[in-house]
Amino acid sequence: MQENLEDEMLTLDTIYKASHVLKEVIRSTDLIKAPKINEQAEVYLKTENLQVTGSFKVRGAYYKISTLSDEERKKGVIACSAGNHAQGVALAATKAGIKSLICLPDGAPISKVEATKGFGAEVCLVPGVYDDAYNKALQLRDEKGYTFIHPFDDENVIAGQGTIGLELLEQLPDMDAVVVPIGGGGLISGVAFAIKQLNPKIKVYGVQAAGAPSMFNSIKDGKIERLDSVATIADGIAVKEPGENTFELVKKYVDEIVTVTEDEISCAILSLIEHQKLISEGAGAVSVAAVMFDKIPVKGKKVVCLVSGGNIDVTILSRVIRRGLVKSGRASLLTIELVDKPGQLVGVSKIIADLGGNVTAVHHERADANANVNGCFLRIQLETRNFEHLEEIRKALKDAGFKVVDNA
Repeated sequence: MQENLEDEMLTLDTIYKASHVLKEVIRSTDLIKAPKINEQAEVYLKTENLQVTGSFKVRGAYYKISTLSDEERKKGVIACSAGNHAQGVALAATKAGIKSLICLPDGAPISKVEATKGFGAEVCLVPGVYDDAYNKALQLRDEKGYTFIHPFDDENVIAGQGTIGLELLEQLPDMDAVVVPIGGGGLISGVAFAIKQLNPKIKVYGVQAAGAPSMFNSIKDGKIERLDSVATIADGIAVKEPGENTFELVKKYVDEIVTVTEDEISCAILSLIEHQKLISEGAGAVSVAAVMFDKIPVKGKKVVCLVSGGNIDVTILSRVIRRGLVKSGRASLLTIELVDKPGQLVGVSKIIADLGGNVTAVHHERADANANVNGCFLRIQLETRNFEHLEEIRKALKDAGFKVVDNA
């Protein structure tokens, strides 16, 4: 029965019905051109980070809750989430006058926990990761009789997410490809199903964080596999095991899945802030990272990156920006071994300034016991334009007789 979900339960009619139901609550998010992401392609961003609740998840949650019976509504609903599904369920349940209880991993960003409470849900923090919250939610469902709203492995949730596919076909009917983040697979299942039913020529690519490649591994090996652990700044897609329904749909409708590193995700978040004035969380930026770093064949193509959410904790954001700057050669640390005599710092500073580098911090320390007794180390944090600019400064310092210490 599970294998035939797409034939028996998920239909285009259901997705069209979901689209009609969702009109009363969601925003039809803009598709914006993003020429700086990859200059070899015509790149567009589907801005679900600007959705109500800050993520696409409200689509599936709201549609699922709209299908509940009176009996199920009376019992209330329970869900588990890394944060975005939680907010979608909370908003949908509150609008429908239904009690909601959300199990979140205790490491979920504070901003997501508070936002979930703000939409009217009770929150239960569970030690561990998403999968631990999932198990707790199932336990409470069985004990209390709540109706469980699965974050991805449910045909009505998938249908709700599939409405994005319908919007994309209206907004850019001649697109060549759409690139979609994957956690449990609900989003890409719905989007791929809708798009492939209406225009099978359009490519659908999935992207996972290299630190949480559950669907990537499962599809590669032809069976559902569970990861022992997940580790990524893309907390919204840190899922150890894909769903049974989503695995089958992805296997049938998705053309390829790729992974991106933490540094690549950080660069994508930074690029979205700088060039598009958009805030994306890690999970939302993986699609952009895949296109930025040529993980998929996009040259000469019209490509849509689905930016799935924008609920990033501001404390994480500052660290991510720093990492993105380092990765792109915009922030770096130079260590120079000097003879401790007057005028050395002035000489170094002049070279950096003349070449347009910006010194942000200087640390001066005496050399260790094995070095010259008159030696010292100068550690300089500086801002540069890119790696070429940094290399230009390093070369100028060496040409002037300064000893630049590598790999410091």
